[in-house]
Amino acid sequence: MRTDRSNAELLAVVADLARRFSAAVIGVAARQLSLHSSIMAIGPGEPRGREFEKFRERAAAVEAESRSALSGVDNLQWRSQVTAGPASLPAANEARAADLIVAGVEAGERVFSPSPEIEVSDLLMRGGRPILMAPPGATGLKLTRALVCWKDSREARRAVADALPILKASKEVEVVELAHEHEIELARARVADVGDWLHRHGVEATCVAAPLSGVESAHLAAIAEDIKADLIVAGAFGHSRLREWAFGGVTRDLLVRAERCTLVSH
Repeated sequence: MRTDRSNAELLAVVADLARRFSAAVIGVAARQLSLHSSIMAIGPGEPRGREFEKFRERAAAVEAESRSALSGVDNLQWRSQVTAGPASLPAANEARAADLIVAGVEAGERVFSPSPEIEVSDLLMRGGRPILMAPPGATGLKLTRALVCWKDSREARRAVADALPILKASKEVEVVELAHEHEIELARARVADVGDWLHRHGVEATCVAAPLSGVESAHLAAIAEDIKADLIVAGAFGHSRLREWAFGGVTRDLLVRAERCTLVSH
């Protein structure tokens, strides 16, 4: 959870997930100290001055926000921490007790820039768990139609396996691979294999291989809009984060575009 803005969209998605899966919830807030405060710290976890007090005040407000929004959750825990290192590190460590990380993202957010708050792309690399990103304006997670963005990669295979419980709960699932014209037949065979695997796990999916048109992320976004998907499932950072930051990529565009709930795995 963020301490510098509302977490309403995130909490709406978490409330739906907790209700649907009878899930326990751990709320986490963390913030990295400024360099000056880190130098002045007495020891690990014992920073001096106003910065620590300000975080305690903000964390208390965020905890109250979460407890109000998630009043129907039977098992709700709260953990907050100030750290001298990246805020995503203690958040990632708390994922040891979770199946899924849920984080809020803002459209156009500078997801690859350093931040004292928990940074989603860094958390994805550190967490060892899938992340479900809640976009601006989210009012929950309907699970009417899910779009699986398939690519024959480790990350995509991991994402589909991680998303399996949510895909089982979805009314409709569509698996799409975008491929160049000369690879369409191979792509059709690959998505058919994915469909067979999903069927064996109780998920009936429509599997499609389509010719790639333009930028891959924009094409996938157009498909998601066309089928009115309320969830996207995709692998993340098949290339290095540095390459994605410099040249762009599907992961970066999914994070920056932030139009619908997206489950990503690395």
